[in-house]
Parts: sequence; structure tokens; C-alpha cells
Amino acid sequence: MCGIVGYVGGQSALDVVIAGLKRLEYRGYDSAGVAVIADGGLASAKKAGKLVNLEKALVEAPLPGGTTGIGHTRWATHGGPTDANAHPHADNAGRVAVVHNGIIENFAALRTELTGRGHDLTSETDTEVVAHLLAEAFTSCGELAESMRRVCGRLEGAFTLVAVHADEPDVVVGARRNSPLVVGVGDGEAFLASDVAAFIAHTRSAIELGQDQVVELRRDGVRVTDFDGADAHGDVREYHIDWDASAAEKGGYDYFMLKEIAEQPKAVADTLLGRINVEGALTLDDLRIPSRVLRAADKVVIVACGTAFHAGLIAKYAIEHWTRIPCEVELASEFRYRDPILNTRTLVVAISQSGETMDTLMALRHARDQGATVLAICNTNGSTIPRESDAVLYTHAGPEVAVASTKAFLTQLVACYLVALYLGQLRGTKYGDEIRAVIRELSRVSHEVERVLETMEPVRELARSLADKKTVLFLGRHVGYPVALEGALKLKELAYMHAEGFAAGELKHGPIALIEEDVPVVVVVPSPRGRSVLHDKIVSNIQEIRARGARTIVIAEEGDEAVVPYADHLIRIPVTPTLLQPLVSTVPLQVFACELATARGNEVDQPRNLAKSVTVE
Repeated sequence: MCGIVGYVGGQSALDVVIAGLKRLEYRGYDSAGVAVIADGGLASAKKAGKLVNLEKALVEAPLPGGTTGIGHTRWATHGGPTDANAHPHADNAGRVAVVHNGIIENFAALRTELTGRGHDLTSETDTEVVAHLLAEAFTSCGELAESMRRVCGRLEGAFTLVAVHADEPDVVVGARRNSPLVVGVGDGEAFLASDVAAFIAHTRSAIELGQDQVVELRRDGVRVTDFDGADAHGDVREYHIDWDASAAEKGGYDYFMLKEIAEQPKAVADTLLGRINVEGALTLDDLRIPSRVLRAADKVVIVACGTAFHAGLIAKYAIEHWTRIPCEVELASEFRYRDPILNTRTLVVAISQSGETMDTLMALRHARDQGATVLAICNTNGSTIPRESDAVLYTHAGPEVAVASTKAFLTQLVACYLVALYLGQLRGTKYGDEIRAVIRELSRVSHEVERVLETMEPVRELARSLADKKTVLFLGRHVGYPVALEGALKLKELAYMHAEGFAAGELKHGPIALIEEDVPVVVVVPSPRGRSVLHDKIVSNIQEIRARGARTIVIAEEGDEAVVPYADHLIRIPVTPTLLQPLVSTVPLQVFACELATARGNEVDQPRNLAKSVTVE
């Protein structure tokens, strides 16, 4: 969850690290800190709260200049967000500093062991024990990389660790187990970070580290070993980052979320790019699972968390309709704990924007242990989930910085549709002309999303008018039900208000008791053209809640006049095939949540208690 930056080179380490932390603050903003090697010693500063607090402290008490340093922005796990618990953590002699992302599960036993040997630990964190263990190991071996290998062999849990030592002023060492860490390689300099966004302004050459590896950074090169010290260069992959620093900037928008909402038409188009040949047929050359394996699959299981889980719920409708394969959608956090039934004929689809979501990673590992084939849908090149899957279908949303996901969600949907169509093509459950017809509709979607975005001012005005409400309910049927869930999630994340999504058909089974005078209810209406029976039923639902005083906010396609008499507020979306409608019906809900949160004075990009990537279970 936390953001980590390390640097060694010829530039000011403090400048590089602070700039990198600004790009990673979406990963955690409970506290921030830095440490630099300078004048033969270690100098550090750290403050609770957002990065701006640390920057103010550095103005008041500047650190000495140095060209080797590390930094951290924290999402608190062990210990509250205080100055003392902020990273980096140092040993008692103040010679070694370490930053950490993850959880050291056996830290209590290690802490007891250290205090028994006379160490004075001053924080509540699990991280501090690592600093003291590194100091002990360094005394024994005199080398930071070897010290890191020895310490990692004693740690249990998920962790990324990055450390510096005053006695090795031109070295930064990192290690990873079940937590993200990527290397940036420049000219006479090197970088470590939780995400390439931290160093994209300096280099686009990156190295993805494998599981249980230690990396040693010097100005003139990078050395990678496993935890036992064996050379691991054969197990790492170098790659080129295909976006630049400007993609991670706000570009004139007040919030990253607004920018990312506006980028959705391009993100959708980019995710389709290269997947359709000149004849308009589907071609997924990057899906390297053998065709015979996909043809033999008798069950699809989608595992995901949060917004990605809602994408999976929508994908279920498409997969079952287009392929006639049973599809289950599972919360990754529950998946392996309920003893799921998997075998070699099961295709597991793991969806994660970051590729580092710990619950999803553990779910896919369990699936592979049971012999299942795993396909990842991911936005982040070089991340762990794609590396540990049998194949990956990358979305091309570009960097998504705002914690609340928008463009990643739409591109995950597009990728899921492509997988469903590809399976239908392989298994012969969809004819070529049928697949081409859906592909044509998908190709039009980026334009339709653009049209939706051009008509959002009334939605913003409506959101502002509801800023004092305590609750908003969301209703949907068929693929509109997951859209309702996603709309409610966005409002909870951003506006800190009660919001719930319901299947409209369940109204009379309990939720209708929540309806009272002037309660806002957002209703996602299916197309009257595709599933008219669903449309007629949800119109009846709208009448039921309106008769009980609800304030109805109706999302319906252009030309649907049947809803007009029952809509207090009507939001029009373009005519779209039923299964693809979420690509356009979700967009107004994103804008609605963002504007309502702004009206309530909330921090849109960094909502309280949340971080972008959940890298602990």
C-alpha cells in the first residue's frame, strides 16, 4: 500500500525522492519521510500527515545534500499515523535506515528478541525491527546487500524493503516478497520504487524484480540475487515504459480523478488497439494460453476486489451469454478460504488494476496450486499478478493516480468483453459475423463515452444539490445491477456517505423499507430495445419507489420515453447494446460522486483511510 522511492546517482537525492513521493502519494498519505547519506552520516526527517507536512519541515530544518537517499509515504498498518511511526526507521546508532511496504507477521517475536539483546525500539511499527536486524547483520558481514539477504531469511509475511547505510554511501538495497518493487535504470544513476511513476521523469528503462529477490543499486549498475545470494539476472525482465511523465500529471484539472474520467474515451480505444485485424475480426495474439486449453475449459471463475469485482460481475453476463460456459465471480479475499472447486479445466480470470492486489494474488496462487489456468487482466506492466499468471491481457488505461478507479474500470470491462468474445470464437458459440458486429459496437464506445462526458453539467448541478443528504440508493437490473454497486461504491469512497446498490427485483424483499420522503434513488434503466421485459419491470420499480416519496434519478438511453413521467431527474445515455451499456451508464455515476464529494469539501484524489493499491491481506 505504501509508496517507496530509492535513488543513487549524481543528482540531489532529496529532490529526486521528494518528487517521486509526490507521484506515489496515492499509495498512502498517513505520513511521509526521507533519509539521505551525507557527510559520512545518515540524515532523516519524517512527519505525520500528508507529504506537504514533510516538505514544510524540510524548509524549516533542511537536510544536508547527498546523492543517495530513500523515501516513504505511508498507509498505516502497525501503529497509528504519528511522527514516531513514520518511515524511515533507523537503528539505535543512526547508521542504517529502512522503509517498508507490507506486514512483517513475526515482528512481535523479533522485537522481543531484539529488546532482550538491549535494543531500544521507539515506535509501534513492525518495520523498526528490520532496521535493528540490518544493523546487527552489517556488523557481522560489513555489506548491506548481504545483510538484507540474511534478514529477509528471518522475516515472515509480505514486504518490500529498501535500505541505506552510512558506511556504504553509494549503495541502495531493496528486497521484495509479495509486494511491488521496480528498478529504474538511468545513465549513471538508478532508482527503486513501488511504481514506475516515481522515476518516469528520469528514465523509461525498468527492471521487474521477481519473488524473493534482493537488488543492489550503484551508479554504475544493478545486481540482483535471490535471498540465498545466487545471481538472479536470468529471472528478471527488462522493459520499456510506454508512457511519459506528462501522463501522470493533472494536466490542468483540479483533480487526477477528473483528468482520468476525461481520459476514458482514449483509454477504451487504446485497449482495443491491436486486438482487431483489418477484416474487423478479433485477434488476441498476446493471449498465449493454448487454444486447446481454452476450448476444454468447462468453468470460468473471476477473482477480483472492489471496483474490479464489479467489472467481473458484468463480465459474467457476457461470458455466459456468448460462450455458454458457467461463470462464477468471487471476491478474491474470500476465494481461497472457502475451499473452491477447481481443476485443470477451470479458467480463472484475475482482474487487478495494479497487478499487486494481495488478495487477488493469493487467490491466483491457490488456483494454480489446484491446476487451474490463470489469465490476468491488468493495467500495470511488470507487476506481480501478470508475472505469476499463465497469460495476461493488458489494458492500456495509462497511469491511474486517483484512488477511486474510473478509466481502469472501463478498460477492464473492455478486456473482459474481448476475452468473452475470444472464447466464443474458439468454441464456435458465436459466428464470425456476430463477433464482428459486437466488435463494431465496441469500437464505437469510445465516441459514445465522449458524448456522455459532453453532457455532464446537469449531473454536476444535481450532485451539488444533494450534498447535504445522508444516503443515496442505487438500483439496477441485469448488467445494471453491478453498475448500481459501482455507483454506490464511488459515493462511499469519495463522499463518505451511506450508499447502497441493490438488484431492483429485490426491492420488495426488504430494501423498499429504506424508501422515505425525498431519499435520492439512482436507477440504471436497461434498454427497451434489447431486454424489453427487464425494462418494463424496472419502470414498475421506479413507480413503486416514487409512490413512497423517493426522489428518482433515472439513467436511461436516448429515446426511452417510458421513464419520463417517473423521473425527477433524467440522465440520458447513448443507445448501446445491453451487454455493453455499462461502458456508458457508469460514467455519469463517476462524475456524480466526484462532484458530490467536492461539494462536501472532501479530498477527491486521496479519500480518507484508503490507498490505491491494497498490497496486504
